[in-house]
Amino acid sequence: MNDISIDTPYSSGVSRLDIEKALIAAGKDPQRLGLGDLTLVEDFHTMGRIATGGLAELAGLSPESRVLDAGSGIGGTARFVAETYKCRVDAVDLTEDYCETARWLNGVVGLDDRITVRQGDVTALPFGDETFDVVFSQHVQMNIADKDALYREAYRVLNHGGLLALWDIAASGTGVPEFPLPWADRPEQSHLATPDTLRAVIERSGLTLEHWDDLTGQAGQVMRMVLAAPPNPVGLHAFVANFPEKVENLTAALADGRLRAIRGIARKP
Repeated sequence: MNDISIDTPYSSGVSRLDIEKALIAAGKDPQRLGLGDLTLVEDFHTMGRIATGGLAELAGLSPESRVLDAGSGIGGTARFVAETYKCRVDAVDLTEDYCETARWLNGVVGLDDRITVRQGDVTALPFGDETFDVVFSQHVQMNIADKDALYREAYRVLNHGGLLALWDIAASGTGVPEFPLPWADRPEQSHLATPDTLRAVIERSGLTLEHWDDLTGQAGQVMRMVLAAPPNPVGLHAFVANFPEKVENLTAALADGRLRAIRGIARKP
């Protein structure tokens, strides 16, 4: 598969350069970094590292876990999991620029021996059947119209007893959010489903839901804190165009209920 279509809110093709500039502006050496230096810039989803940590804990990872980060962006979840749980992680993202940046950051923080990054499509994963114990899917499905294909692939690559760990934004059905949003500059780029529809598609894939939490209130509170935080050179705004406007629109829609924040764990029987 080639790089992501030009009709996208994602990478401009220079994410590494943008992140390097932001790190230098913050007094960091881009070639001598720890995971703590990247916390604000590498988790491209609502609630950032808070959400990643909570989801990983629910998944019950161990050093023996074989993990896939499906829709990995610049690799924040993969690095957190590899460092915290000492397990091997495969990361897949459609955007080659993000994959290249993820490989660079993995090397800088000394995790490239535990993480393999591939450019690929989460609806046609480049792995054999029953390869992984856990598949992470964070803020992915809103980009994908064919959600059946997305979750069928997660089911296919999971071992029996394996888990899909989901953190996503859903439509409430009570109103339309303002655009741009972090995953879509325009409505036609967004493929939000309601929580009920999302549950139905996941269960239709053959997965069995074990946890399903609506964390909209918590997500809205955290995002308001993000908006109120003092300016910092290192953040998602460093490489995501119009990020302040996007996060304001997201926060407003979470606050008034037009969007819902959903966390789920589903098991392959």
